[in-house]
Amino acid sequence: MGLSLCLVASLAGCGSKGDTAESAASIETLTWESIPEAGNDAAVEESEEEIPAGEIPEGMYLSELTGEPISEEIKNQRPVAVMIDNEVTALDHYGVAEADIVYEMMNSTKNNRITRLMAVVKDWDAIEQLGSIRSTRPTNILMMAEYNAVLIHDGGPFYIDEYLKNDYADHLSGGFARVKNGKAYEFTEYVTKGEVADRLKAAKIDTEYNQYKPDSDFHFNFTGWGTEVTLDDSQIKANTVKPCFPHNESTLKYNEDTQTYDYYEYGKVHKDGEDGDVLTFDNVILMSCPFQQFDEGGYMMYNCLTSNQKGYYVTKGKAVPITWSKNAATDRTRYYDEDGKEITINTGKTYIALCPDDTWSKTVIE
Repeated sequence: MGLSLCLVASLAGCGSKGDTAESAASIETLTWESIPEAGNDAAVEESEEEIPAGEIPEGMYLSELTGEPISEEIKNQRPVAVMIDNEVTALDHYGVAEADIVYEMMNSTKNNRITRLMAVVKDWDAIEQLGSIRSTRPTNILMMAEYNAVLIHDGGPFYIDEYLKNDYADHLSGGFARVKNGKAYEFTEYVTKGEVADRLKAAKIDTEYNQYKPDSDFHFNFTGWGTEVTLDDSQIKANTVKPCFPHNESTLKYNEDTQTYDYYEYGKVHKDGEDGDVLTFDNVILMSCPFQQFDEGGYMMYNCLTSNQKGYYVTKGKAVPITWSKNAATDRTRYYDEDGKEITINTGKTYIALCPDDTWSKTVIE
């Protein structure tokens, strides 16, 4: 069964507060990149059958970002949220396949609504090369705050200034390694091995969770390690998901062999430039979100501090309607089923698309 989504979300304003540890790095010179819903009381259910034994290996804990075992040595380490250029010239991306969570969202109303990625990475000390890095927007500052993450970017329009003043908005701007890749200068900046630790130390930014630490052990309501979330057979078939990003035609295709969703853009599967790994996700979340345009140049932000907005949760070849709410910058986004209960999602990597509410009806799940 194919699905064409149709809804209008009410406009809600964004609020925020904050402060910054501005690095001594260069700021990017800004130029435009040629820049029925069916209810089901048993829609999301947790399988009682354990897939492996579910034991956590010694010296490991369950990651707050994926629900999977990782080294206990970094349990209190803050993640980073890295702005990734998503113009075709920026491909191949490096290191994005190693992110725990990847956001995609409209970055401008110009250039056919070009998108940008934000890669949330817990184990940033393992980064070999990540990028290329580009500028940020206010929405990214509000979304990264719910992870108590450090934002890594290269500048941005003056609209970001009031958000970067907030105490929760630790960030590192520009000054990362330049890689000779034969491209224009704006496509050459990458996070490389050891840079995050060095830059955080120089900027005197906390590497461990601080007073803005999330109030939950897990960022999502994960199923138990070793168990699996399955969606009821009466739910929407979801072999192909298109979040309505026309510039790059983002598409997620269900891979039955891996039981994950492979990410495609510009007509081809996304393979990491570092190791050739396909960018693939256990969970896909689509969020319809109102937005506001600041000026004729196309600068904009999503009004993401809002409630009761429409969305979809997609996993294992099925999709289910949800709603979502985010009350404050440092509050985590919560996702609810049709009965108002917080949904349970699978452990593993998650892709989150903030879809403009005025084109939500063009989103395809089939």
